[in-house]
Amino acid sequence: MSTPSAQLTRRAALALPLVATLPRPAQAAISITDAVGRKVELTKPAERVVIAFYLEEFTAIGGAAGWERVVGFRKHQWAVNRAKTYERFVAAIPRLAALPDVGLGENEVLVPEKVLALRPDLVIVPPWAMTGASAVTAAIEAAGIPILVADYNSQSLEKHIASTIAIGQAIGAEARARELASLYETQIADIRRRAALAKGPKPKVYIEIGWLGAGEFGSTYKNTMWGRMLDTIGADNIANAALAQAAGFVPIAPEKVLAAAPEHIFITGSSWANRPHAVRLGYDVDPETARASLRPYLGRPGWDALPAVRTGNVYTVEHSLVRSLTDWISLQFIAKQIYPEQFADIDPVSSLRAFHERFLPIPFEGAWMLRL
Repeated sequence: MSTPSAQLTRRAALALPLVATLPRPAQAAISITDAVGRKVELTKPAERVVIAFYLEEFTAIGGAAGWERVVGFRKHQWAVNRAKTYERFVAAIPRLAALPDVGLGENEVLVPEKVLALRPDLVIVPPWAMTGASAVTAAIEAAGIPILVADYNSQSLEKHIASTIAIGQAIGAEARARELASLYETQIADIRRRAALAKGPKPKVYIEIGWLGAGEFGSTYKNTMWGRMLDTIGADNIANAALAQAAGFVPIAPEKVLAAAPEHIFITGSSWANRPHAVRLGYDVDPETARASLRPYLGRPGWDALPAVRTGNVYTVEHSLVRSLTDWISLQFIAKQIYPEQFADIDPVSSLRAFHERFLPIPFEGAWMLRL
């Protein structure tokens, strides 16, 4: 006669095959609302992703492990335009070097044949891909591949948050994405609060992309990117009056800059390739090199009479710290220069270092923002 223990063991053994053959419950579908309000439906977190833009944002959201889900991306923005930065990310994420390029050179365009050959289950694109390259995205969607639109270019708090959470949901990193979104929302609110405390006339500000060198005027910004950021903190962006169009980025005529008499001037810099006269900033640049590359701007005709130059209020800030999850840090820097009293206890460089330590797989080094 078998013992109760033996009977239980036999029953468990008999039950095992039955349990093994039971159907698994279906995984709940993932319903995502992207940055432009489109509904994106996935049956599970994407495992074969193609990325057209916002590569560092994707890295912050997914971490280095997030790139295990990527099968291709537009490499030009990193590997060619900002080669030094790309090299650092490749050292931390070797998989990047082997991933195929799905773009078309300098243009912000995906090549449909390259994308479809990779059999992705999700393609992440910037907003202009749905308009300026609609034939490309239509071909991808016609193949049954979902497209998620992210938008960090609009400098909209709502779209920054929506983009971040949507990407996180799509790749199984929602908790990290919500942490980033909460950080962004909190910091933007703090910057706006402090800026609103400033009294007196709005400070007049001029900002220019510094990749052409002092001999040629680069684009300035109105109601977009750096221009929208100046509006956020209540600065008087001279481009708003000097440019005829409602929004965009084009150069201002030199005489209009002189006539506007800005009190603060920001020339953005970066590690752009093949730009020998550009203002230099980034991981591999020291402060003295950065200042040396900025100094020629002071020699532009008539600039010695500008209030910003006479008072030493000329600065540079890394151009990649716009249209990104770190643009709140460049906004901290700009606000600190034009509202020094309200931002006296803020250290934007420390903010950027802390962001690297928490969200990026590479160490923080170099010069990213400074006063001449």
